[in-house]
Amino acid sequence: MTDRLMLFVDYQNVYRGARDCFHPETGVPNVAGQITPVLIGEHIVERDAFARELSGVRIYRGLPDATRDSRGNAACTRQIEDWSADPRVAVITRPLRYPRGWPDRAQPGEKPQEKGVDVALAVDFVRLALEDQYDVGVLMSTDTDLKPALETVAKFTDKRVEVAAWSGHRRHSKRLSIDDVRLWCHWLDQKNYDEVCDTTDYSRP
Repeated sequence: MTDRLMLFVDYQNVYRGARDCFHPETGVPNVAGQITPVLIGEHIVERDAFARELSGVRIYRGLPDATRDSRGNAACTRQIEDWSADPRVAVITRPLRYPRGWPDRAQPGEKPQEKGVDVALAVDFVRLALEDQYDVGVLMSTDTDLKPALETVAKFTDKRVEVAAWSGHRRHSKRLSIDDVRLWCHWLDQKNYDEVCDTTDYSRP
């Protein structure tokens, strides 16, 4: 019997992790670290020893405000439209929170922040397991705030919980783990990254 595998991607966390692992040099362009999430899901399924099919890829990310950052909003929207061309993909966005006075009168170093993205991912990871929407849930993030969601699904459902993380030549992402459960980690190395990276400049119409 083929298991339904669903990939949950904390996009900004995964993007930053890819930059840390594979682009540690300074001054790299913003496109460095971009990935096509559905290709990661396909890669995980293709190299898995078990009979699995990619039933869905859910991507969670912050969305720039169109009135505060029209360029960023347009770029993000184009990227989401590109991802959403695959019917297996669902993109869940939450509005960014902006510092007071941003950008001209904000404190030095203050930047817009994602708020509610990790909560939305955690809720869906648990909800979709309870609704029997997947047999295997793979979570790609290093955010430890997501550990309770992993623990809940592993403890209270019959679903299999796994994680994915980057593995660079000289540095690794910190994979998520939970107590009393040995979570399988799908490590993605430089070769894998080269296969799933996205060099599109979405800031250009």
